[in-house]
Formats: sequence, structure tokens, C-alpha cells
Amino acid sequence: MNVPADLRYTKDHEWVRVSEDKATIGITDYAQGELGDIVFVELPDIETVVERAKPFGTIEAVKAVSDILAPISGKVIGVNSALEDDPTVVNGDPYGEGWMIEVEISDASEIEGLLTAESYRELVQAG
Repeated sequence: MNVPADLRYTKDHEWVRVSEDKATIGITDYAQGELGDIVFVELPDIETVVERAKPFGTIEAVKAVSDILAPISGKVIGVNSALEDDPTVVNGDPYGEGWMIEVEISDASEIEGLLTAESYRELVQAG
């Protein structure tokens, strides 16, 4: 299981890469593995305001449909439209080409409430 040390994580298996006032968000390697083959991803439009711990989209796999929860609050400034044509990119590269949205962070203090890579790894291993 790949858990990059430079990211922050949620208990619901989303990841965040923070760069100044911008955050890139996706689902973790563990999450994509549990879902199996991803067949559809629904993401918000640019300018949509997302709220921490609230759904911003859905991900559909062969065996389940799941909400994707926002790890932090902010305004959507980027959407990975490539996932519309090929959602399986999330399976192959969840931390790179499989990113989902970019958000302009509205409350940077929310980042401190996210899990570190070590804490996330412990959570997953605890099952």
C-alpha cells in the first residue's frame, strides 16, 4: 500500500497535497484497491464551494458507489476532466494522474485536523 509521506489524509480515505493556498485532492491507494475497477467518477464544477467532511462527488466501481468527501473547505479551482474519459486512471495512479479536484483553501487550520501518512497507515492497518 502506497502512502506518500508528503500528503495528509482523512479517515474516509481521501488525500490532500497542499501547496501554499491550494490543495489537490483525490482518493488513496487503499481506497481504490478496496473499490476495485473504477468505472465512473462524478466531480463538481469549477467555482463550486466544498465543505470539509461533506460530499463533493461520487466514485463508482464495479462493486460499489461511494461519496467522495472534501478533506478541507474551499472553492474548486481545478477539476481533472481526464477522469470523465478514463476513470481507471485512479486505479493506476491515485496520487498522480488520478487526482480529482484542486481547491483554493478557505480555512488553512483544517489541514491540522488531517492525518499524517504515519497515522493514516496505522488506521488502515488497524482495519
